[in-house]
Amino acid sequence: MANHVVVTICGEDYTFVAEESAAYMQKVGSYVNDKMTEVLESSKVGRTDAAVLTAVNLADELFKAQSAAEQLRGQIKGYLDEAGKAQSEVSELKREVFRLQQKLDNRK
Repeated sequence: MANHVVVTICGEDYTFVAEESAAYMQKVGSYVNDKMTEVLESSKVGRTDAAVLTAVNLADELFKAQSAAEQLRGQIKGYLDEAGKAQSEVSELKREVFRLQQKLDNRK
C-alpha cells in the first residue's frame, strides 16, 4: 500500500507517494532539503540551478557509494575464497591426522 507523505524542501511542500514508510520518506526529504539549502547558501544560485547542482551532487554520492559497495563485495568474495581454501586445508589436515592415528594404533 502506497504512503502519501508531505515533505518540505526549501520551504515548499511536496507530497510523495511511495511504498516506503513515512519516516523513511521524511528522512529522504530532509536529506534533500539539507543538500539544497547547502547549495543555495554556498553558491548563491536560484532554486532551479540549486536543484540541478543538488541532483548532480547526489548522483556523485550515489556513484561513489556504489563503487565502494562493489569494492567491498570484491573483498568479501576474496575473504570467502580464502575461507574456502582454509576449510579445505583443515579437512585435509584432519584426514592426515586420522591416517597417522590409525598408523599409530596399528603399531600398538
